Amino acid sequence: MKKHLVAPSVLAADFTRLADEFDMVNQSQADWFHLDVMDGRFVPNITFGMFVIEAMHQMAEKPLDVHLMIVEPEKYIEEFRKAGAHVITVHYEVCPHLHRTIQQIRECGALAGVALNPHTPVEVLEDIIEDIDLVCLMSVNPGFGGQKFIYQTIPRIRKLRNLIDTANAQTLIEIDGGVGLQNAETILQAGADVLVAGSSVFKAPDPRATIAALKAFKAVVEI
Repeated sequence: MKKHLVAPSVLAADFTRLADEFDMVNQSQADWFHLDVMDGRFVPNITFGMFVIEAMHQMAEKPLDVHLMIVEPEKYIEEFRKAGAHVITVHYEVCPHLHRTIQQIRECGALAGVALNPHTPVEVLEDIIEDIDLVCLMSVNPGFGGQKFIYQTIPRIRKLRNLIDTANAQTLIEIDGGVGLQNAETILQAGADVLVAGSSVFKAPDPRATIAALKAFKAVVEI
């Protein structure tokens, strides 16, 4: 049985008690912290940057999965790595020289991820899939937390899984947006490896129990 990862999305946390929220995730079965960096240009929202991530890195006992929803990410990759990013994901839609950007991420010592918006075909990654450590499929329109899951994501996961398997690549499939107990098993059985869960974790009556439940779902069986 494949072992999937759970990455609570800090965007949904209570920022008035952030240290407590980080302690909760540290003590849970979660694997990563997912951090959304938004610039108000690529997406219609602004969140936080390197200085805040550096502070979060001091509180985190698990790797930081940093999702750059920003234009010109290549200008800041080294700084995000220095701030503590373990995974750095950039958007296909803003990288005219994607291969070069992926190389830049890997050269600074981070895992390289590429995110695709809901309307972007997974086939655009066919020629570069072996160079990517992670593909983040957006299952909502990026920019705000708490949105409903777009169910057209399920066939997209299957297409991407087929593309990865055909290339014999080790690329992880991460699903970001509207993920919760109601759809996690379906997402995993379609071929996903990493569940990003924000509101469904941090707004739950018992967040640690919710994380444990997300970890308990079964993924596809490896042949």
